[in-house]
Amino acid sequence: MSGKEKIENLDAVSVLTSTADPSVSNPSKWQEFKDSFKRADLDESAFSPGMTEAERAIAATANSPMQKSLKPRHILLITLGGNIGTGLFVSSGTALRTGGPLGVLIGWIITGACCYTVVQAMAELTVRFPVAGSHTTFANRFIDRSFGFAVAWDYALLWLIVLPLELVAASMTIKFWTTSINPDIFVAIFYVFIVAVNFFGVKGYGEAEFVFSSIKIVTIMGFIILALVLICGGGPTHEYIGAQYWHDPGALASGFKGVCSVFVSAAMSYMGTEVCGLAAAESANPRKALPAAIKHVFWRILLFYIVVLLLVGMLVPFNSERLLGAGGGTSASPFVIAIQTHTISGLPSVMNAVIMLSLLSVGNSATFSCSRTICALAAQGMAPKIFAYVDRKGRPLYALLLSAVVGLFSFIAAYKDQDTVFAWLLSISGLSSIFLWSAIVLSHIRFRYAMKKQGRSLDELAYVSNTGVYGSYFGLLVNILIVICQFWVSLFPVGGAEPSPVIFFQGYLCVPLVLVLYLGHKIYKRNWAMYIRSEEMDLDTGRREMDLNLLKQEVAEERELLRQKPFWYRTYKFWC
Repeated sequence: MSGKEKIENLDAVSVLTSTADPSVSNPSKWQEFKDSFKRADLDESAFSPGMTEAERAIAATANSPMQKSLKPRHILLITLGGNIGTGLFVSSGTALRTGGPLGVLIGWIITGACCYTVVQAMAELTVRFPVAGSHTTFANRFIDRSFGFAVAWDYALLWLIVLPLELVAASMTIKFWTTSINPDIFVAIFYVFIVAVNFFGVKGYGEAEFVFSSIKIVTIMGFIILALVLICGGGPTHEYIGAQYWHDPGALASGFKGVCSVFVSAAMSYMGTEVCGLAAAESANPRKALPAAIKHVFWRILLFYIVVLLLVGMLVPFNSERLLGAGGGTSASPFVIAIQTHTISGLPSVMNAVIMLSLLSVGNSATFSCSRTICALAAQGMAPKIFAYVDRKGRPLYALLLSAVVGLFSFIAAYKDQDTVFAWLLSISGLSSIFLWSAIVLSHIRFRYAMKKQGRSLDELAYVSNTGVYGSYFGLLVNILIVICQFWVSLFPVGGAEPSPVIFFQGYLCVPLVLVLYLGHKIYKRNWAMYIRSEEMDLDTGRREMDLNLLKQEVAEERELLRQKPFWYRTYKFWC
């Protein structure tokens, strides 16, 4: 028998063996399930022995085994409706009470403009570097490793806290219907649901957010229509409301200080808008998906925040006793009050149910964001190595488990002093988004400066921020002003109350936390440099389009094609 015939016979035997025993080539579903939790294979070729710590950190996030399975529709809905929850539906009640309807508008417009510059800067950087951890890694890369460590850990702690915060808030909404059932029962149901969704991987998160965001968008649009009808006198009582609450009790509740007190509530309501950057890093084509989605942030800010809160301020007077902090309890939402006080039967329950779903949506995003941030920190050597574990399904397994364990803190819902705990949870997370936003826009400024110093052209950028580097300067300035305003109102509270350590740290606890993290890393690592020199910045590692000349050509062709379109089309594409 020839050698060729022997090989053919061996092949035939192997085929017969695999046919007789399906488990050889077709492992059982149970075996596949068990194997999915094994560590994913890493591309070791991306690392070399001579790399510095900073270079290894960049390479680790650029070569993460996370799955790239999110679709453009997921990114779009996450951008439009994701993370709309406590900040808008619940905490806006406190802002309305302390700032009045005009104070709310001023606070949300200024903070919204800042948020828009942040997501534009983030989009430019993320499309260029769709790495694991996305915007949580940029400060480490373009500013300073100690600053990046402090901001990223603060952001991770924010999302660790947000999960129990949202679960507690969701259980509080149940009080609208009944107070006879232990709220921990609902917490348990919500907790199991969110943890299960995230253990389905990034597609589970994406599909859940697609559904949640769709419901929120439809509900908010319906609320806008209903509010306009009520304001114009089309409600059951046919009473024309107009702007009467702007005259009595008035447009401002506590003057300039009341306006300053609104900023943190506004920032918290916008918190999570940047999560689309984390999600885009796990999409198949972030260059196409993220820019198309990020343009809708303008409409999200305008319609879902500015217009909606304008209408709420016209339907609910700021001196209503039912508002949060005025005896109404944390289950009182100005959206529910706006419908209920104008005798619309049935709809308050619908609105309350949507608020509950919105809170679960934010809890779902919190688990996703926290796990990705901590995994990226571990990959960069800034967290225990175990949290860098990514399984074959692209799940940061131990980072997810950490988020799930901290989420058990949500069972404080039955605690009699839950409102106090709610306030402290808000205090820890309140300014975290401001520090992250500052890090994003400052990273963008430093990136652009490095591009200029290294003689690189903006033509090689697949997406260029609509607000440019000057927009990032504006965003940085607003973030600094918000931190200053929060210091003032935390030290001297609205209403003339005496300075109190409890009140101060409930409003400003995040600042000393970031300082401790920053200085602690500086001392531990003996990293005395204040910033990374622009000439030393790595402007290439992490790009998916490795042929820079081809990318420049494609970008130039796309821009030329757009210039040939009519003015109305170019305007539409700019905003949509």
